[in-house]
Amino acid sequence: MTPSAVLETALYVTDLVAAEAFYADVLDLSRISAVPGRHAFFRCGQGVLLLFNAEATRNPPPPDAKLPVPPHGTAGQGHLCFSATADEIGRWKSRLESLNIAIEADFEWPNGGRSIYFRDPSGNSIEFAEPRIWGL
Repeated sequence: MTPSAVLETALYVTDLVAAEAFYADVLDLSRISAVPGRHAFFRCGQGVLLLFNAEATRNPPPPDAKLPVPPHGTAGQGHLCFSATADEIGRWKSRLESLNIAIEADFEWPNGGRSIYFRDPSGNSIEFAEPRIWGL
């Protein structure tokens, strides 16, 4: 058996309020749920983006927890790539620049497909790329 798709992916953030605003207001993702100080979850196409306050997820759940999710988290900057067409990448670049969000890189991959990279408020590396960079 092989997994058919990634259902959710997580980024760990240092300022949950700023991250939540960035993903809702700048990237226009729809918020599914949030727990202040712990997490915010967003719909992204057929998947879900989980934003966690890294400090809050390192602790094990209490013995009587309704949802006994094990501790998890990471330190440092993560990476997430959103799928986009060439036209969408151009529009995203214009939108980000209009909001004074620096584009760190904008290039064509050797085998075809364009990517742009920028940072979220916690320093995570965010990318928009054409699926063809992976032959999709």
